[in-house]
Amino acid sequence: MDVLKIATAGSVDDGKSTLIGRLLFETNSITTDKLEAIMASSKKKGLDYVDLSLLTDGLIAEREQGITIDVAHIYCSTPTRKFIIADTPGHFEYTRNMVTGASNANVSMILVDARNGVVEQTFRHFYISCLLRIPNVVVCVNKMDLVDYDQTRFEEIKAAFMAFAEKVRFAGQEISFIPISSLYGENLVRHSEHMPWYQETPLLSLLEAIPLEQHLSEEPSRFPVQFVVRPKSEEFHDYRAYAGKVASGLLRKGERVVVLPSGQETTIARIEKFGREIEAAQAKESVSVLLQDDVDISRGDMIVPLSQLPQQSRELEATICWMDKKPLRVGSTYLLQHGVNVAKAKVSALSNLIDVVSLENNQQVSELKLNEIADVQLKTAKEFFYDAFADNRANGSFILIDEQTNSTVGVGMIK
Repeated sequence: MDVLKIATAGSVDDGKSTLIGRLLFETNSITTDKLEAIMASSKKKGLDYVDLSLLTDGLIAEREQGITIDVAHIYCSTPTRKFIIADTPGHFEYTRNMVTGASNANVSMILVDARNGVVEQTFRHFYISCLLRIPNVVVCVNKMDLVDYDQTRFEEIKAAFMAFAEKVRFAGQEISFIPISSLYGENLVRHSEHMPWYQETPLLSLLEAIPLEQHLSEEPSRFPVQFVVRPKSEEFHDYRAYAGKVASGLLRKGERVVVLPSGQETTIARIEKFGREIEAAQAKESVSVLLQDDVDISRGDMIVPLSQLPQQSRELEATICWMDKKPLRVGSTYLLQHGVNVAKAKVSALSNLIDVVSLENNQQVSELKLNEIADVQLKTAKEFFYDAFADNRANGSFILIDEQTNSTVGVGMIK
């Protein structure tokens, strides 16, 4: 079965953890002992219902405060599809957690409290979903039971969301709306008796039907070398292969390729996977590539088809989401990691600080603070081989690392 990766988002107390807990319950993904444990915990807290959010809020502080602090990855499945769900925090100060949790998602599931409607965090989370080029967005209008299942309220929230979405969504992005009550499981697996006016697909059926992205194999082929395989044994005396994961596209046996940064041209002689030869390797496959000619290749180099060359430069322009308490300033230096490639990078310019609600750009930016998003220009110590993030997510993103603390301080999408 294929795997759908889902990132949840929403403000505090919108019910993300409860919704995920309910999905686990409805898909029979909870063991009997765990269900008994959360029933006991719910009774101990004096609740008159089973608090399914306890399935995902694993930290003691999360359970005490009733909020999500860290990203939790939850696994469940139906007879037709497997799901990996990232339960991300709703607090503004944990926006960075939402970015990391959504970085590889196929679907962004944004919750809106029916009582409060669309709020600033809703705009922020949708903007980040667009920034990360997540192709499917499902807006769950939760807690419909607290507004008497009012269709008018649902339509108001839908209209308010779309008024903002039309300004920032990218071509081809699909947006769906579902009125739900995660506490009672309404419109999750089956239609709610309280909302006969909603006749479209329940949430789980919608998630099962969403097509998985196949574009990775259609994008330009990129093979970053992670390791040079040279056994030097009697059996494999002259064996030399280059191991790594195909970042995007499709590598084929017999294809003419270029090795970057040297620019040397050669032909793929063989592609091996788990010791057997294959004709082609597609995106996300880990393989070993053998070339027709002896070429000087080391970790961090990239093998690409002759007809699909990437951009190559020591200067990058990117949109950055800042994730550190210490602000980013012009002149600061960091380690830039792009795939397996790492080099020093200096911030040469900072501009276009983005207000995710008004969508106004502040051109005069002196620093970038925690959870803020802006455009930066970087100069690197060596050349990188990259694509624009909008064209190739796998080869158009990077992280910035603080050399002193070794912490990831920023994520970037190359423009």
